[in-house]
Amino acid sequence: MAEKQHLYLVDGSSYIFRAYHRLPPLTNPEGTPVGAVYGYTTMLWKLAADLDAADGPTHLAVILDAGSVSFRNEIYEHYKANRPEPPEDLRPQFPLIRDATRAFSLPCIEVEGLEADDLIATYARRAQERGWDVTIVSSDKDLMQLIGERDGARIDMLDTMKNQRIWLAEVEEKFGVGPELVGDVLALMGDSVDNVPGIFGIGPKTASKLIAEHGSLTAALDSAPSMKPSKLRDRLIEGRGDAELSKILVTLKEDCDLPQPLEEMVLGPVPPAPLAAFLTQHGFTSLLRRLDAGAGSPSPSVQLNPAKPTTASAAAPAPGEGNRQPLPDMPPVDHAAYETVQTLERLTAWVTRARAAQAVAVDTETTSLDAMRADLVGVSLALGPNDACYIPLGHGGSDMFAQKPEQVPMAEAIAALKPLLEDESVLKIFHNGKYDLNILARAGIAVAPIDDTMVISFNLDAGRGEEGIGGGHGMDELCQRHLDHTAIAFKDLCGTGKKAIGFNEVPLDRATHYAAEDADITWRLHAMLKPRLSVEGGSRVYERVDRPLIPVVADPTLKNRQGPDVGTQYRSAIVPMSAEQDAVAKAYLAQLGKSGLWAKPIVTRIEPYKAFYAAEAYHQDFMLANPTHGYIRRWDAPKVAALKRMYPGIYRATFLKDAG
Repeated sequence: MAEKQHLYLVDGSSYIFRAYHRLPPLTNPEGTPVGAVYGYTTMLWKLAADLDAADGPTHLAVILDAGSVSFRNEIYEHYKANRPEPPEDLRPQFPLIRDATRAFSLPCIEVEGLEADDLIATYARRAQERGWDVTIVSSDKDLMQLIGERDGARIDMLDTMKNQRIWLAEVEEKFGVGPELVGDVLALMGDSVDNVPGIFGIGPKTASKLIAEHGSLTAALDSAPSMKPSKLRDRLIEGRGDAELSKILVTLKEDCDLPQPLEEMVLGPVPPAPLAAFLTQHGFTSLLRRLDAGAGSPSPSVQLNPAKPTTASAAAPAPGEGNRQPLPDMPPVDHAAYETVQTLERLTAWVTRARAAQAVAVDTETTSLDAMRADLVGVSLALGPNDACYIPLGHGGSDMFAQKPEQVPMAEAIAALKPLLEDESVLKIFHNGKYDLNILARAGIAVAPIDDTMVISFNLDAGRGEEGIGGGHGMDELCQRHLDHTAIAFKDLCGTGKKAIGFNEVPLDRATHYAAEDADITWRLHAMLKPRLSVEGGSRVYERVDRPLIPVVADPTLKNRQGPDVGTQYRSAIVPMSAEQDAVAKAYLAQLGKSGLWAKPIVTRIEPYKAFYAAEAYHQDFMLANPTHGYIRRWDAPKVAALKRMYPGIYRATFLKDAG
């Protein structure tokens, strides 16, 4: 019996924007911006390696959007009208991204007037009709309409960011209905990112409930006149035309003329010459070395994450300079540029822009430093330098007779912010995020995914000398150190002692300057510090240890946030181990125990890291042979320096002899 064919369709457009927003600006030898190109190339390389290691595809193609205008604009001229233009430095990278795809000898398909989703839908159905299985590499909710099985041939999706397969259960969990009714739900709720109108006032939950109860969009709309008088009834009747238009806009076109036949998408080995030429042209020397190490093709043997050089081999900074970074090329902080958001319309506009940017810095203002007792006063957002706003929610003081300024009602603001803050395609950036996560969790918002500039700073610079970069990791210190800017002090705003006032009593203009500045600074710090993680070897600890631990530490339901409870939860969630691995890990920890590293009082501080280091030790024989020496050199020199500062006696007894 012939092998069953399996087609993978990669939504290349989503890869492009993810790559652009997650990497710092880079230029090739000719001075052309290539940051997104580099990120896209590494993501495509990783996908190829992962698929090759698994039960991979027999056919594969990358599908792109040819432009910003499609046939849907002829149906509804405002379709995607509120999407901002691509950033100026991204535009010249689009043709280079197409070149990158072809350098991998992969089909790169796009058609003027059609969206990538329509081409994906048509190719998926054509392949399914032939009895092929199809996997769509994307997390786009619109494409979930295609999921299902026909005559033994199935279409599913793969979200590479979450490493998750999306099948019927995942669709029903997200929308409350099966894939065949996803379009009906989308037609009712609309889509602010694509400017699909839907019916005003009907959100995802109500839309899902209506479609589940009535079985289709038409049936739900037909039932409206017989409903009891209510706002929902009126909205369904008045908005019928918008809902029916939205249904047309969200329906995928499955009968496109295809520019390339399925037979030409056969996946074979990647010829090394075109890929090497492309990497050389754009100065991607590290990727070129990986290509050479992999004998000419991206395969599991290629080291996609090569070990970083040890600290000892790195060039020492000049005396007095420490590890101070050059100031980023950003405009000075301009408080006059910040916006006070006082209407739902303006809040919706900011949410739409944040979703399009796919990364937003967030900060909360409250009435107390105790996150479990504080009341939410406002939220600030930042999308770039000086591109920030403050959304007041609880200003006006605690006196019932105090005059309340115009502000978005709390419930409406939370309803508008919740989809953004829970959207897994949008990165939320915090500083000391565990506090904000607690505040927002109490408002019913489960924020994800997140980055934390305080944690990033600690991973990069903990324990370094007092010259240059040394110091704490609070926002004010980092702002002064990295941005050469003195942030507004809280005491200058609210006073001290008996005359101090709550933040909810601060006038909105001054509150906006302070709160929006916090979000602005957080965005700037992230743009400067995050790229250093990969350059300085901090990505592994941050991504695999510290960042996953933030929501665990922030979880208000976790009674014991230190010691074995956290370690056990982290170990089971992040690095599950076999019985054999567990035995080796225990032996490794015993060796560390003899050296004194895990002795009290440090154990409660470092317990969450045990599982991670133990699991890594299992894969690093030299660490088992020289546990203390390997621990310092490979992983945690900054934290060991911090240990030296906090517990000099234990440091001398533990490290001085073994590590020099």
